[in-house]
Amino acid sequence: MKVPKTKKAYCKTCKKHTEHKTTQAKTTGKRGSLKRGSINRAKKRGLGRGFGNLGNYGSKGALTSWKRYGAKTSKKINLKLTCAECNKASILTLKRAKKVELK
Repeated sequence: MKVPKTKKAYCKTCKKHTEHKTTQAKTTGKRGSLKRGSINRAKKRGLGRGFGNLGNYGSKGALTSWKRYGAKTSKKINLKLTCAECNKASILTLKRAKKVELK
């Protein structure tokens, strides 16, 4: 998929359409603030000590042997649009594409 390097788009802070610079947004993979507690809770559920229904950490379900994994061949692309006037950035999600080229 070919994407232009500059694009006219609406800026929420300027409240008007301005020229935006496009780059492909990188995922940082930072941990959420509630992550540690919820992981501990999920592990406790899996141990079968009266925490919920054994969830992901419990015994394997009946469907695991024939279920397809990794079926998608492409990812949804996130574009980072940076306003030329106020320099604020917003993220725009595009349709699925295997490769993105900024032209």
